[in-house]
Amino acid sequence: MLRDSIFRIREFINIRLYTHKAYVISFLHVSSIIVSLVAIAAIIYQHGFPPTPYNLNLTESIIEISLIFYVFKFLVRIFYDFHPVDFIRDNRFEAILLSLIVVDQLISMLTGTHLVQQFMKIIGFPGIHTYYNLFVQFYFFLIIIIELGKAGRFIEYIHIGPSGLLALSFIFIIFAGTGLLLLPEMTVAGISPIDALFTSASACCVTGLVVVDTSVCFTLKGKTIIMFLIQVGGLNIISFATLFATFYRNSAGIKMQSLIKDMVSTNKLSNTRSLLRRIFLYSIFIEFTGAVLLFITWPNELIFRGIGEKIYFSVFHSVSAFNNAGFALFTDNLYDITVKHAYNMQLVIAALIFLGGIGFIVLEDVFGLENIRERRKIKWKRLQTHSRISIYTSLILIVSGALVFYLVEYDNAISGYGIYGSVVSSIFQSVTCRTAGYNTVDFTHLGQPILIFMMFLMFVGASPGSTGGGIKTTTFSVILRSAISTIKGRKDVEIVKHTISRDTISRAYSIALFSISLIFIATFMLSITEPDKSFMSLLFEEISAFATVGLSVGITSSLSIAGKTIIILTMYIGRIGTLTLALALTKRIVYTKYRYSEINVLVG
Repeated sequence: MLRDSIFRIREFINIRLYTHKAYVISFLHVSSIIVSLVAIAAIIYQHGFPPTPYNLNLTESIIEISLIFYVFKFLVRIFYDFHPVDFIRDNRFEAILLSLIVVDQLISMLTGTHLVQQFMKIIGFPGIHTYYNLFVQFYFFLIIIIELGKAGRFIEYIHIGPSGLLALSFIFIIFAGTGLLLLPEMTVAGISPIDALFTSASACCVTGLVVVDTSVCFTLKGKTIIMFLIQVGGLNIISFATLFATFYRNSAGIKMQSLIKDMVSTNKLSNTRSLLRRIFLYSIFIEFTGAVLLFITWPNELIFRGIGEKIYFSVFHSVSAFNNAGFALFTDNLYDITVKHAYNMQLVIAALIFLGGIGFIVLEDVFGLENIRERRKIKWKRLQTHSRISIYTSLILIVSGALVFYLVEYDNAISGYGIYGSVVSSIFQSVTCRTAGYNTVDFTHLGQPILIFMMFLMFVGASPGSTGGGIKTTTFSVILRSAISTIKGRKDVEIVKHTISRDTISRAYSIALFSISLIFIATFMLSITEPDKSFMSLLFEEISAFATVGLSVGITSSLSIAGKTIIILTMYIGRIGTLTLALALTKRIVYTKYRYSEINVLVG
């Protein structure tokens, strides 16, 4: 009886609230956007300009008001929902975060001190007030990310395809990063707009080409912004929005599933949400493990100003290496005198580069617990065809690149490195020149033969669904097998006991053709804007930018504004992919019911 009475009362309230529910929820959504923008602007102002007590107090007040608003908004949504218990269950992550806010405020009213501040005081943490403010701001950003996740559900109503959304998302983060890097507190002595744009594009596109010395030009805040741009650019901001949208049951629309499928380069439409979550877990775990190993393997010659700086260097380079960005906190990259002979550290970075460039689908196939259990249970089950092609091709390119580098540069770039040092340096340069852009040798003294071979490795690049660029290893394998089949007179293209579809072959040739065309046009334009640079230097710079590698023979900082703009556009196109950009700019595919008669055209 009591349950029926409660149900009737609840039904009566729902009927009364139904008429104005939509207006209230819409008002809260609009208010949430305004409150979030104001709070974010306050945080940016506090960290981007010289700190003052007024800035700090203002930011604290705005964030506290914003958090209270989010609690109020959540309670109103519970009140207006027809099934409040189900609503809380579906939004449990947000409910937990907001509950902690309520508990913290209650403790503050009773004791005069916030819960986190009390905890920091108990453990003797220095700078309680400063670190508490950072914690609250981080906590606020978690709430903002949740709101961003909810907005991700509306992707289905945007009349832009996955390719267009991917292209626009990178434009957004590049210009947002440019604005942040232009703030006074991000640099030591200021930076020009074109250099800020170049640095932001290089970080977002995980390239690593630099026009200013990262270690000297940027403050700790600026370096942190660059690391954040690398992380967001490596995984893509749309991935972040989509990830948090997957915490909601009503976010599993077909378009969102298709968007995730395109971003992670998988053929399966089902279970893409859980796959995206695992991708983030892989990234966090690998980057954390890499940071720990780097912390252990930093050479004794490298003197840090404290354990905090050592941890920061470890995290920064782990994030940069796994995302194949190539940014380093040394003036001469990893050719710096303190680290160029730290071979164990170089092996750690090479492993991070390889894992980041092999592709998330391959990582899931190789290291996924479910896949491992299935392979142990079913002895004949092997890795997916895509994984095998990616791994085999990558290993062949790495070994061949290391062998060529060792033989060609043994008496030049790696002279005096010793046997172990020469082998590690050769392997490292073979790995890094395909996707990452770190250098442990002086590229300005490399000979033309090895530069030409490196351009080939850069052009091939990483594997699909990874943080690297290039035409991708699978594309190269398909084109190579197709050419071999044509020479042998075979009608079908076979690889690892499978026949490649005609659509895949056509796509591979299209990617290669578009990429070559882009490199040719951009190099031609660079030869006009940079008449004082050699053709080999410009071509190397252009291929490095297209493949989002980041290696250079030392001409990046001396490029003109026009030359930097060309490189920026090349990095952008190389990151999103030439075919992706073409699909984003063209209309939908038109299918016709008729077909013209076939003819043979003389070629070759």
